[in-house]
Amino acid sequence: MFRSPGAIALQLGPLTIRWYGVLMATAMALGLWLAYRDARRRGLDPESLLKASELALLGGLIGARLYYVLFNLDYYGRFPSKILAVWEGGLAIHGGVIGGVLVGGGYALARALPMREYLDVAAPSLAIGQAIGRWGNFFNEEAFGTPTNAPWKLYISPLHRPLEYAQAEYFHPTFLYESVWDLLVFALLVGVFRPRVARAPGALFLIYVGLYSAGRFFTEGLRTDALMLGPIRVAQLVSLLGVLGALIFVPVLVKRARAV
Repeated sequence: MFRSPGAIALQLGPLTIRWYGVLMATAMALGLWLAYRDARRRGLDPESLLKASELALLGGLIGARLYYVLFNLDYYGRFPSKILAVWEGGLAIHGGVIGGVLVGGGYALARALPMREYLDVAAPSLAIGQAIGRWGNFFNEEAFGTPTNAPWKLYISPLHRPLEYAQAEYFHPTFLYESVWDLLVFALLVGVFRPRVARAPGALFLIYVGLYSAGRFFTEGLRTDALMLGPIRVAQLVSLLGVLGALIFVPVLVKRARAV
């Protein structure tokens, strides 16, 4: 059993530093550093990649927030001032990936840069960044699962419990499940798949999408705060599409590369 020590990392007078922000900054910094190294290893211009990555991060943050707000309009319609309060949580990873690809990929296409290679460089950074960023959910006491008595159960304070589980104390730490899965995805991308699909630009990114989506489909089924579209869990639907997309298009890209 474990529990969050609280959302605030440091309080200096009026200045409040939250763990969520610290972890997000750490994830982005590590991701950019790994991408820079991989770009140099591949013989790509690292400065152009960093520019595209910076724009992708901006697009990703905006996309992640807009995606989350879109599926919680009942709340944000009543409290519009909360739309910008990203430090309180509420970033949807699927929206972040979509926003990042649109903005960073759009920049790469406009500048005639190798977009698919850039996406492959970004894939391991995304996986390790998500593994780190998920711990922000732990400190904020959010994105947890249904009640459980498992040895690794997570204590949730009464203020953060869903109404239907108000009497429960311990819940599945779904943030932890996803963080561990993302670490495994990172290891598989770097240690197994990257050398095997090196001649098929875009394949590594699609493998990342497929692997991440497979894990997310499982953890989303346990979540108590899932974004819903009628009776459908949005993240499970998008994850299913991600897995199918990878299964269909990775073999196509690999086959084309072998034919060249």
